[in-house]
Amino acid sequence: MIYLDVLEFLAYLATVFLLARPFGLFMAKTYQGERTFLTPVLTPVEKLIYRVSRISGEEMDWRQYAGALLLCNGIFFLALLIMLLSQGMLPLNPGEIPNASWTMALNTAVSFTTNTNWQSYAGETGASYFTQMAGFTVHNFVSAATGMAVAIALIRGFTRKNTKGIGNFWTDLTRGILYILLPLSLLISIFLVSQGVIQNFSPYRSVALLQPLHLEGLQPAGQSGQGIDQGGKATAGGLIVRDQVIPMGPVASQEAIKELGTNGGGFFNANSAHPYENPTPLSNFIEGLLILLIPAGLTFTFGHMTGNPGQGKTLFLAMLILLVTAVAAMYWAEITGNPLVQKMGAAGPYLEGKEVRFGVGGSVLFAALTTATSCGAVNAMHDSLTPIGGMIPMILMLLGEVVFGGVGSGLYTMLAFVVIAVFVAGLMIGRSPEYLGKKLEVREMWLSVVTVLTAGTIVLVFVAAALLLPAGLSSMANPGAHGLSEVLYAFASTANNNGSAFAGLDAATPFYRLMTSTAMLFGRYVPAMAMLAMAGALAEKKYVPQGLGTLPTDTSIFTLWLVVVIVIIGALTFFPALALGPLAEYLTMAGGR
Repeated sequence: MIYLDVLEFLAYLATVFLLARPFGLFMAKTYQGERTFLTPVLTPVEKLIYRVSRISGEEMDWRQYAGALLLCNGIFFLALLIMLLSQGMLPLNPGEIPNASWTMALNTAVSFTTNTNWQSYAGETGASYFTQMAGFTVHNFVSAATGMAVAIALIRGFTRKNTKGIGNFWTDLTRGILYILLPLSLLISIFLVSQGVIQNFSPYRSVALLQPLHLEGLQPAGQSGQGIDQGGKATAGGLIVRDQVIPMGPVASQEAIKELGTNGGGFFNANSAHPYENPTPLSNFIEGLLILLIPAGLTFTFGHMTGNPGQGKTLFLAMLILLVTAVAAMYWAEITGNPLVQKMGAAGPYLEGKEVRFGVGGSVLFAALTTATSCGAVNAMHDSLTPIGGMIPMILMLLGEVVFGGVGSGLYTMLAFVVIAVFVAGLMIGRSPEYLGKKLEVREMWLSVVTVLTAGTIVLVFVAAALLLPAGLSSMANPGAHGLSEVLYAFASTANNNGSAFAGLDAATPFYRLMTSTAMLFGRYVPAMAMLAMAGALAEKKYVPQGLGTLPTDTSIFTLWLVVVIVIIGALTFFPALALGPLAEYLTMAGGR
């Protein structure tokens, strides 16, 4: 029912409104070292960590901060790479998962280090319990805290003057994990277990089916001609399946941080469409809420730390306008469905590729949230969306994932758009390009352009390469416009550190694993380094008091202007590719072909 879906959307937005501001203020106090309700419990733990790790907490300039970030991420990357290459010999492997190939290990280690969680493997058959916990879950915490640290460092750049210090990376990383990510993940894990998400170390279970399945055209390994059932009996052809292997594992603990840290890597191949990851409509609602909690809260963190709450509200509203527009357009496309299917006499909502327990509304909301942020978790098959319905998630990623975006990365990319918007507006109306008392010059403009256009450049270049080279074309199962959409979606997802996929593309080949690994690395670290360089440049500047020539940036007019700038940059960059992919497919569908 449409009214129930609309009610769900409104309830979701209302909950985000209620939680974003107080949670944002809590994060601001945490990173500023101020007292919170967790201080009495966790401050002794924090001090112990610093003592054992020999962290002094001294201020770093942007180069030192960037070096510490790269060193930390590099160490965790190597640890996960080694773990994947040797997981067959490690404990907690009841499924007897073998060692990963070097291309899978490289791609997966890059993916989880960069907060992308792109998976060119199935979780049930590609990763042991030990790898899932000590590898993936740990990286979910570290990569999320890394993005948040960059955002906080950039905020300090706007607030400080005549100094080179932008904070201490190790302190920011520790506080992000200890005070924000870990406590919430513990509470969320308990809630998810109450909903039916599993958390165990049991071996995989083989369960007898209530009714055997006859799979025509399939033969057991090494057999041809007649089929053989699992009891050894010959059949007229095909394969009779009498048992189902059900994977187990510590799912709830990974599911919590997967959503909260906008990571997105599923314990199972079906991700959040799997009933062991997302069993009920309530768990679906809460998991969707977790995806937006930190990105939305960080806008208010920004307003509080800069001493100008109006600036945070401006960012929040700009992101919200884009999100609501995307959800509305996607819902229209999916509730309308495919006219070719309707001509066949099908009635009811368009549920192709969707879970019945979530329906169109729950699937659309989750798909928009997971691609508007850098989460990438899915509760529906994006490859089965209508052409326009599939184009919306693609656009949300191609805009740079600033529609709240990933934890930290969404905020600092949005601030890059703000700098561009202020600079262009200043040129148009003859006012000084200033933002939060800092004069914006050529260096800040260039760093913003690098941040905004890096992912887009990667997408267009890599898509062109994939469509020109036989190794790229050989993975495409669908020809024509939809095949182009699958390739475009894959590189939009990896370059923007999202991780979701259309799934019609075979990305488990060496070509795509190496290409997507490169896209993930450049898409993550080039913008992050550019934003740290901007933080350093801004911190060194003196404060410029607002005057008559200063462009007001906390008004509704500037909010709309910011939205326009984001859309224009996205449209100019990607409209030709979208026209050849999802738009061409939509016109073909509408034409009855």
